[in-house]
Amino acid sequence: MQLLDKLTILADAAKYDVSCSSSGSTRKGEAGTIGSAAKSGICHSFTADGRCISLLKILMTNNCIYDCAYCLNRRSNDTPRAMFTIDEIVQLTMDFYRRNYIEGLFLSSAVIASPDYTMELLIQVAQKLRYKEKFHGYLHLKAIPGANPALIEQAGHLADRLSINLELPSEQSLNLLAPDKTRTNLLLPMHQIHRGILERQQERALMKKAPLFVPAGQTTQMIVGASGESDLQILRLSSALYKKFSMKRVYFSAYVPLNTDSRLPQIAKPPMLRENRLYQADWLMRFYGFDAAELLDEANPNFDPDYDPKIIWAVRHPEVFPVEINSAPYQQLLRVPGLGIRCAQRIVSARRTGRLDFEDLIHMKVSLKRAQYFITCKGKYYRIQNPEPDMILRALKPSARSPYEQLNLFDDWQTVQPKTNIELLDADAYFPKQTATGTAPQPIACTRQATCLPPVFSSSLSERSRIDERLSV
Repeated sequence: MQLLDKLTILADAAKYDVSCSSSGSTRKGEAGTIGSAAKSGICHSFTADGRCISLLKILMTNNCIYDCAYCLNRRSNDTPRAMFTIDEIVQLTMDFYRRNYIEGLFLSSAVIASPDYTMELLIQVAQKLRYKEKFHGYLHLKAIPGANPALIEQAGHLADRLSINLELPSEQSLNLLAPDKTRTNLLLPMHQIHRGILERQQERALMKKAPLFVPAGQTTQMIVGASGESDLQILRLSSALYKKFSMKRVYFSAYVPLNTDSRLPQIAKPPMLRENRLYQADWLMRFYGFDAAELLDEANPNFDPDYDPKIIWAVRHPEVFPVEINSAPYQQLLRVPGLGIRCAQRIVSARRTGRLDFEDLIHMKVSLKRAQYFITCKGKYYRIQNPEPDMILRALKPSARSPYEQLNLFDDWQTVQPKTNIELLDADAYFPKQTATGTAPQPIACTRQATCLPPVFSSSLSERSRIDERLSV
């Protein structure tokens, strides 16, 4: 099989693994080496369903001994199989790097023969890149669950980041959909990597040139929608992973129906909106001081698809609002819908020189679309009076959306149809006609004729025509 054919198969097979992002690691180039790693150093591309991924992103092989129900590469699937040699991966990486196509490598693999054998192959690729080719760019390796701890340790000294996909949010789902995998085999390497990172940090505090161990941390991924767990269960698990293993990032991947299996849910399209809500909640927990128990509970175990989690939390806690911009502490400002970290920092910095009003907030580029319902300036709301929760939800609900959808470059255009149960705006509503009497605009169909232009432009065109006629005479 030609190298290009292998690349086509194995790059396509890797696109559903989203547990990679910008490096988060810094390594300076040195004499006699090639490349460097920077915290935002990885080139990105987009998959067919809109995910932003890092290149070069490939599998070593898609020939797997496991038979996970949700996986495209499971052994029972009749799909084209391929496998790179170690030299081929090294050649691709170095050639792409020299041409400035990539700034790093994300290397994963299906499990071939055994976890130990697969992990050894990945390590040999990393060793050849680091020691023979002197490659100092970013390197992200997939740690194979069930592999010998000594191999995980060895990979940690070679890679900038290691990741182990947890796959499913509960042991019951794992036993049902991925019976060849065990929760113990998934969690033990995470614990080992976490312990190794802490030990190396202590060593480097005493000796600056102590060897690094997974300097960019570890990540994991969970599939959303392949099993019946609620958002609350998923959020609790991700929160525990951050606390127990100092996880750098927990990624969520909307379940894509690739296989026909009675154990899998029958859905028309991936639950991308649900994935988005989980990412928003994950961001709130990591940077805004929220806890999983604050965002969801047993009475409300799933996120509302129409609102981001911050709005729902604010509406359910009216006792916290309104927040007075001129006196609220920084942490309280972070909990206001519509206020991000930078906006909160600007407000805290600006109010040191004087009391702020809404015009000051607008000049500071603070968006009041959502924030206006939850803040006051000098004791007053912005153009509203005592907003009630029901009124806030009605005002912020996306009750009408455009009927247009971005086409997918990887699908037949004729099959892409906007399917939704929400209210759709008619296309004519986007082209209002301005009337001379100043009456409210009515939705009408617009053409490219001058009569459809606003009166001021129509009259200008008529005057221009008369002038042209005079000049021609």
